Amino acid sequence: MAVTFGAQAQGESEQAEIATKGVEPGSTEGAEVGSADPAVIDAGAALFKNNCAVCHSAGSDVIVGPGLKDVTKRRSESWLVSWIKNSQALIQSGDAGAVAVYNEYNKQAMPSFAFSDDEIKSILAYVESQANVAAAAPTTVAGPEGATPGENVGTDAIGSVGGYLDIVLVVLIIVLIVLVVTLLLISSLLKNYLNKNRELNDIDKEVVNQRFDFSKIYKSKAVRTIVTLIFIVVLLDLALDKVMGIGIQEGYAPKQPIAFSHKLHAGEHQIDCNYCHSTVYESKSASIPSANICMNCHSQIKKESPEIQKIYKAIERNKPIEWVRIHNLPDLAYFNHSQHTQVGGVECQTCHGPIQEMDVVYQYSPLTMGWCIDCHRETPLNTEGNEYYDNLVKLHEQSSKGAFTVASNGGAECSKCHY
Repeated sequence: MAVTFGAQAQGESEQAEIATKGVEPGSTEGAEVGSADPAVIDAGAALFKNNCAVCHSAGSDVIVGPGLKDVTKRRSESWLVSWIKNSQALIQSGDAGAVAVYNEYNKQAMPSFAFSDDEIKSILAYVESQANVAAAAPTTVAGPEGATPGENVGTDAIGSVGGYLDIVLVVLIIVLIVLVVTLLLISSLLKNYLNKNRELNDIDKEVVNQRFDFSKIYKSKAVRTIVTLIFIVVLLDLALDKVMGIGIQEGYAPKQPIAFSHKLHAGEHQIDCNYCHSTVYESKSASIPSANICMNCHSQIKKESPEIQKIYKAIERNKPIEWVRIHNLPDLAYFNHSQHTQVGGVECQTCHGPIQEMDVVYQYSPLTMGWCIDCHRETPLNTEGNEYYDNLVKLHEQSSKGAFTVASNGGAECSKCHY
């Protein structure tokens, strides 16, 4: 994006491809800085996250280059357009502002971007909208980590019992224990009183001083039968759970050769998944990033870190980093990332969970056949504007009252994933 210093120049054609890969930002024609048009801001958000978030924040934080808060107030629109399109040309022209920025950030060359003026304006509109959101956000109430400012979530959500239920249960348990102890004390006191101060006949004495014979319970055939049945049912349930769980690695979080934090990169710095996993919108598999992608940033950032030094060593030895695979489907199942992410518009978090909150990545979903089919049965297809589906939707409406889902279009057939 605008003002990204420090990323390695990749050429205008490559940047143009990255700028639009896997996103449909919408029209930016006629965009103006400060425009409140949501379509323009959304387009700018997509471009910013795919191209600029690696080196810049929309706030005041410095990553590689400066934070972009109020950048439209510090610089003119024409200057920003020229800088983003070709910062080196502006520097070589002797522009005082360009030279000052270049020197301030260690003379790191910002790559050129083959953006149109409207696309750059949409990016600036997004940056300005983020500043307005931050200014309008309430600061008196701190929400849980990852929550939208001012939004009630979790135990603070409207209608949520949350932590209060735990407190009520604890209080009730304590009250019940106190009542039981109190009743036992009263029973003991009454028994002593009757034995000492009342003349009781033999029958009354037997009633007052009777003791419960627990041996009659465990010697009972009915009780033994019930206990045995319960034991067998529990044992069968545990065995069934173990058998059904064979091959399922939900929660699997292996130690990786380099301590990479998705929470830091995807969460705090908002680096788009597509930047590192560059084929997720185009290919069957989401590619594992090479060391060169890491070096786009880490040739300048935290170079002395022991973990970053492992990347340098891998490059020096000309050997790939041996990441440990986490999500591994059986060979008998076919899965295509691009069909889900690009065609279906499925977000990464749908299957991989809150990846932006994970310091150590783990398998979030069970990835079983039943789990996949349930999703196909529940997920409606977006058929609007696609003539291919017109007749299929009509036939579906004639035979079924439910939504036209992936399963309605053959997504539950065996040959869809097994062939």
